[in-house]
Formats: sequence, structure tokens, C-alpha cells
Amino acid sequence: MEELRRIIRKYWGYDDFRPLQAEAMQCVVQQRDSVVVLPTGGGKSLCFQAPAMQLDGLAVVVSPLISLMTDQVSALSDCGVPAASLTSATTPEERRAAVSDARAGRLKLLYLSPERLMTDWMLEFLSQVPISCIAIDEAHCISDWGHDFRPEYRMLRRLKETFPGVAVHAYTATATEPVREDIARELQLTDPTILVGSFDRPNLVYRVQSRGDRLKQIKDVIDRHAGSSGIVYCIRRADVDEICAALKQAGISAQPYHAGLSDVARRKNQEAFIKDRAKIIVATVAFGMGIDKSDVRYVVHAGAPKSLEAYQQESGRAGRDGLEAECWLLYSPGDFSTWRRMQAELPETALENAQRVLAGIEGFCTSVGCRHRAILEYFGEEFPSENCQACDICLGEVALAEEPLIVGQKILSCVMRLNQSFGGEYTAQVLVGSREQRILDNGHDRLSTWGILSTHDKRSIRGWIEQLVGQQFLEKHGEYNVLQVTPAGKRLLRGEVTPTLLKAPDKKPKRESKVAKESWEGVDRGLFDALRALRRAKAEERGIPPFIVFGDATLRDMARRRPSGPQHLLEVHGVGERKSAEYGVEFLQAIADYCRLNDLEHDMAGEAPRRRK
Repeated sequence: MEELRRIIRKYWGYDDFRPLQAEAMQCVVQQRDSVVVLPTGGGKSLCFQAPAMQLDGLAVVVSPLISLMTDQVSALSDCGVPAASLTSATTPEERRAAVSDARAGRLKLLYLSPERLMTDWMLEFLSQVPISCIAIDEAHCISDWGHDFRPEYRMLRRLKETFPGVAVHAYTATATEPVREDIARELQLTDPTILVGSFDRPNLVYRVQSRGDRLKQIKDVIDRHAGSSGIVYCIRRADVDEICAALKQAGISAQPYHAGLSDVARRKNQEAFIKDRAKIIVATVAFGMGIDKSDVRYVVHAGAPKSLEAYQQESGRAGRDGLEAECWLLYSPGDFSTWRRMQAELPETALENAQRVLAGIEGFCTSVGCRHRAILEYFGEEFPSENCQACDICLGEVALAEEPLIVGQKILSCVMRLNQSFGGEYTAQVLVGSREQRILDNGHDRLSTWGILSTHDKRSIRGWIEQLVGQQFLEKHGEYNVLQVTPAGKRLLRGEVTPTLLKAPDKKPKRESKVAKESWEGVDRGLFDALRALRRAKAEERGIPPFIVFGDATLRDMARRRPSGPQHLLEVHGVGERKSAEYGVEFLQAIADYCRLNDLEHDMAGEAPRRRK
């Protein structure tokens, strides 16, 4: 372990391991099969990259996307780690160099897609090269219980018989217990070590809102993070195009990404985002797997995703550097109907699983408790705190509705008087006193509950109905989600229990999260901006994404410590020997110039604790 600690200090500039990294690395070094589940940003890649530098031979890394492989190889090369990838985008010269380096033992990591790895030529080639280990990234793709099943991953079940004696390690950010078991079974792992980290991402601030003026809500988030990178997720391609066009018209740098675009257009737009030429990517869930961009400061879901697994993965693309980031989920009850229609053609077993996980995200959207707690409990983990200080509920941004018992009783009474035969939208229209023709034709304008909540807007009533469903006072049944009162709902009608109903949230958050305050403590923001501009210039000069030069966490630590020389620069989080040699002179000069102009001291090492990877 001391050798591994020396390696991560030298190449990556990290002083210590994050939770479970040491245990995961031990599995690789000791050649024991493993399944490792760590949250996005939890340092999964380092679990096989660092041991690959210690072991003899070539580490084979299976990855699903060219863009991911390209970014990882660029980042490794910039740290001084010999790595390569073989993809359809690899030039003949690059391919020959990678093959030659692998044969000569000069290469430590080789990235391949599952399709390319399992070709006869590649298997024959690798059989002639000493293999140190096989790492499978995004391993949930092998499980049809997961949220992103990919059939091509099933070919990997042959690895254990093709490379006997070589340990196989599976890595993912999102895997419930059935998915973990499926991964181990499908890969035919031998008595694997299962390591499951916490699913909590304390640096992410979760906010859930009922969707109203969608474009305004999205622009409000963008305005809060002017100049920072962000992702906007949509359910449908048409929504991507509409939102992206509106943002561009407003002068906001945004690009679309969905399966309806050509491969060339998708690659071009993704590269623009990765290299900071476009600050925002508006995308369907086709975008993002394995995106290694560390400085995404916000993710907005313009519609509810299809599962909490998907939400945890997609929202987790924010704040991979461990700094504060915001995750906004804007939902409408219609989102869940859209997903149900899209899932209708699934086989019975798959449909049952899809409906189960959809109910999980629906409950999350309508819950009235801590968002961090809800995510952790879904994955079977206890939340250790009463207040996360990092979600709209715990930050006090969502107020309780007045007289929740009376409001709840009025809603449930209306459901009963409608003979429990209508859905939430229709029920809300009756409660608000709508004179829509269907209501008049059904004679429901003559019900005692017609217009009984007319002093409230329909959007609020609709939200309360969903909250009552989420608290199990109401249930949805059948293809049309007909509302029915549960036994708990009957107790509510008798006044024996009181629901928790929320008002519509304030337009803008008022409090800063705890992690945001801590991450900026001691940082000179002017110097941070100056260093960020220098980073951008160096990235453009080298044709690589800015975060590969230095991440935001590294720049903040520089702006906090203000190092005066190479030795002090090596004390900065994320600065290894290779990067110090490559970029140190210019960054140290920029720091010196700023300190001289602003009469600031250097080497403020004691101002804040070192941060771990």
C-alpha cells in the first residue's frame, strides 16, 4: 500500500485514498476478482489505474464509449501514465504505436470497447502479451436488471475462460444488490470481493420542483452559475431541440445531443462541451455515460428520469471534483405517464421491473423528506444525519402548506365522490372548480367537492395529490392511473393522521449549502479566475479539455495556498510531478504576478486542510 500511495502522489498528486479505494486496489494487486460500486466522482478509475502502474504487464480496460476512452487516455498521458486506446477513431499510426508499445512492455493500460476486445484478432494479440488485470468500467451495462443494459457487454462472459488466471474487476457507480449479483454471475467471477461504497454525494445539492415555466426555471439555474459548465437532460429529442434553440436565442452557449443527430454532430457537440467551447449541453439520456468532465457545476432534469438509478447516475455527473454542485429536477405528473407509454412494449418481466423502478423515482419527486436520505434508503443505506444541509427540504427552501389535514381531507373526499374512477388531473380540475365540458357532462360540477379548493391554483392542488400518493394516502391503479383511497387515506379522512403537504417552492434558493461555504473557504476568487483563464489558454494550446490540465479543486487549492515555488506547488491537491514540470513555471508566475499586484502573501499552507481525491 505504501508503494501505491507513492504512485498516486507522484502521478496524480493525491496524498491518500478515498473510501474503499485502498481495498479495491488490494484486490487488483492480489489478483482477486472484484465488483466495486462507488459513486460518480468516488475515484473508481484510480482503483485500477494506480495498481496497473505497480503490476507487471498490461491492464486491459473495457469501456463503452470512444469519448470516455479518449478523455481517460488524455488525462493519464498528461499525468505521465503510459496509456492508449484502440477505437474506430484511432489513426493507423496511433494503432501501430499502441500495438508496438504493448508488445514491448512500454504500455500500462489499454482501453477497448467490448466489441473490439472480443474480436478474434484482439484476443489472439492479447494472448501474446502479459496481462496484469482486466477492468470493466460501467459494469452495470452487463445486467438487464440495471438501468442501461447493453447487449454487447454480454460477450464479456467469455473473458474468464479466454484469460485463465487473470483477475477480472467490475466497476460501476450504480448497482443495487440484484444488479451486483447479476454482474458477478454474468462475468463468471470466481468468489469475487464485493465492495460497495456510500451512495451519498454530500457535495451535491438536490432540489426538486414541480415544472411550470420550464425555460424560465432552467435559465434561473444557468444564471446562478454564469460561466460554469452544466447539463440539461430531457426525456424527448423534441424537448432537447426546443430548449437548446431557446437558450441559444437568449445568447447562452448551448449545444444539443440526442440519437437523432448524426454521429459527427454528436461528437462535435460533445467535444465542444468537454473543451469548454460550449458551456451547456442539452441532451437526452443518450449523453453522459462515462463523461469524465470534472467541473460540471449543475445538472438540470427538465423532466423526471425513468428511475432513481438513472437519476443518481445522471445527476452524479455534476461535481465529480468534489466541489459543490446543484442538481435540479423539474417534474410533471405527465412525465411518468410518458415513461409508462414508452415502456408498454417491454416483455412482461422487464415491464414489471421498469414499473417498479419508475415508482421509485415518482415517490422521490413527490416526497417531503430529505433528498439525500431518500436516495440512500432506496439503495438500502442508512443516512447518518437528521439534516443533510444540502437539499431544498433541509435548507428550508420549501414551506409547509397551511391546514394540511383539511386540505388532505378535501382531496380524498373528492376522490371518493368521484367513485375512485378518475386520475389526478381530472380530480384537480374538479377541486379547483373547472367548467370544462367533460366535468359538466358528468355532472361533477354539482358535487359538494366541486370548487372546494378554488382559492388555490390547480398546479398546487396537483402537487398535493402527488404528495398524498407519495405518502400512501392515495394509490394509482390501471392504465389511466385512477386514484383510489388507501386504508391510510381512510384514517386521514377520519382525522386520525395528518399528511405533510408542501407549498410551491420559493423562486430562488436563499441559503448557501454547507459544502459550498467550505469549498470556497480561504480561496482568493480573483486569483482563481486568473488561474482558470490560464488553464483555458494552456488547454487550447495543447488541444485537450481544460479539466485535464488542472481541475477546479486544484485551482481553488492553488488560489488558497498561493505557492511560491515548485516544492510548495507539489503540496497543492492534484499536482503530481509530471504536471508540476509541465505547467508549474507559468502557473507559479501567474500566482506571483497576482500576489504582487494585490499585496498578498505566498505559501498559505495552514489556511485549509488538504483535500483528498
